[in-house]
Amino acid sequence: MSGIAYELALANLSRSDGMAPPAVDKTPLLHRYHPDYQEGTRTRLTIGANRGDECPTRLATLLQSNAQITDADLAGAPVINTEVLVIGGGGAGSAAALTAAEQGRRVILATKLRLGDSNTVMAEGGIQAAVGEDDSLQRHFEDTLRAGHLCADRTLVARLAESGPDCIRWLINRGMLFDLAEGTPVGGKLLRKKPGGATCARILSYHDYTGLELMRVLREAVELDDRIALWNRCPLVELLSDESGQCVGAVLYNLDWHGFILVRASRVILATGGAGRLHLNDFPTSNHYGATADGLVLAYRMGARLRELDSFQYHPTGLAWPSHLVGGLISEAARSAGAWLINGEGNRFVDELQPRDVVAAAILKECAEGRGVERDGNLGVFLDTPGLERRHPGILGERLVSLGHLAHRCGIDPTTEPMMVRPTLHYQNGGVEIDEHGATAIPGLYCAGEITGGIHGRNRMMGNALLEIIAFGRRAGQHAGATASPKPAPKVGLYHLYDWQRQIILSGLPAEVCGPCLFPDYGNFDLRRDLVLRASAPGAVQAMVAGMTPS
Repeated sequence: MSGIAYELALANLSRSDGMAPPAVDKTPLLHRYHPDYQEGTRTRLTIGANRGDECPTRLATLLQSNAQITDADLAGAPVINTEVLVIGGGGAGSAAALTAAEQGRRVILATKLRLGDSNTVMAEGGIQAAVGEDDSLQRHFEDTLRAGHLCADRTLVARLAESGPDCIRWLINRGMLFDLAEGTPVGGKLLRKKPGGATCARILSYHDYTGLELMRVLREAVELDDRIALWNRCPLVELLSDESGQCVGAVLYNLDWHGFILVRASRVILATGGAGRLHLNDFPTSNHYGATADGLVLAYRMGARLRELDSFQYHPTGLAWPSHLVGGLISEAARSAGAWLINGEGNRFVDELQPRDVVAAAILKECAEGRGVERDGNLGVFLDTPGLERRHPGILGERLVSLGHLAHRCGIDPTTEPMMVRPTLHYQNGGVEIDEHGATAIPGLYCAGEITGGIHGRNRMMGNALLEIIAFGRRAGQHAGATASPKPAPKVGLYHLYDWQRQIILSGLPAEVCGPCLFPDYGNFDLRRDLVLRASAPGAVQAMVAGMTPS
């Protein structure tokens, strides 16, 4: 696949001034060029609640994998009791932990890396909420359903839309900053922008690093709440069950002390994020290092049903050049502000504010048909930042701060040179089936955030992810906190694994393939090898426990 040489494409760029984009026929475009529809990239599941459904091959391998541990690994491991265990230190997990703690519950928040190391901090564009006079909850509901190809759970979408205004108040009351409309005094109207696929302006933002600002206030709140015991660097390895199939806790692995910890909990909330670091279909990704579908794999193993397993979002504007930054995200805030997408011939080829799947497919079409821009062996199209700056002087420096930093890392001045972009694996549209409280079909197990399915259908709108993590993180935390018992289950173990391993054997799947993987392949992390280090520090795990027990 080749394109138009960079220097020639740059010379053609001025042709786009004043040009309107052509109309596109969405259905054939998606079916021919969007990665979700490509033949030979999916595998049919043969075990579990979604037996017979298809999903990307790499994800299918993990969903049908054997456990990383056995009962023998847990012998002598310390056991800690809590009422609510939240796993995941992004926005959804933090919102869930704070809300459960407000119910007076003892909460442990465990995260694979550190609190805030998540996709939340990379969400640049903003958060949706119907707060404008020309907007309504009904319009937000309808826009979300339409963008998701009418596949979403209508009850979940309704809860998402109706939660928007209250979620914004909840964040502002905790100190989150938002951009104000031009000429508005402090405390005035919030600046609203129009996201792709919406019928009116609904995005609220703080510059182009809204997720970072949101996570700032959540991190501060979690760290200052003495009802929450925060465990950094403690990834989830397996869920715990009782003889009736209820989720009664989890097995965590402490990366600093190289040992397992059993946490018995009345309620478990998984907020472990998505699967971007699996690099499905060999795409680069905008996701953080820990996004390896761990919670999805373990919820499925315990018996939870998944939905829209074959649907993933490829964000239209990932970096296509330079090579060492390929996949890095350029926020939709740039297109929302008016930046155009231009092919190597100097033409606009799609309405930049169409839904993300349509825009991504249109870019892939330009590249496949030879109209892309080629530079140093990399292929993409132009995001015309110089044209945006000409039409709106000062906008790059005032409103698109993160874009400027990213351009600097690329070695270019975005006011005079366009950025090269191409779709990057960005979001898991589907996930674990939940009800309006975040509860799964497994008693005691909740999910919130990107791990869940049903809210976005087969395509997510910009800004609905940040709203989802707050809306459903709070809902899961509230319900789990309200229904949790102060007494842990009397008998916990790996009971669900016995049936799972029988399924593996009967289906002929390789029993030696184990999951979750915890880190991407190039991280060179192997749990069994890491366990060897425990032998060099006898008593270390026991010494650790004293400082980790919630008060």
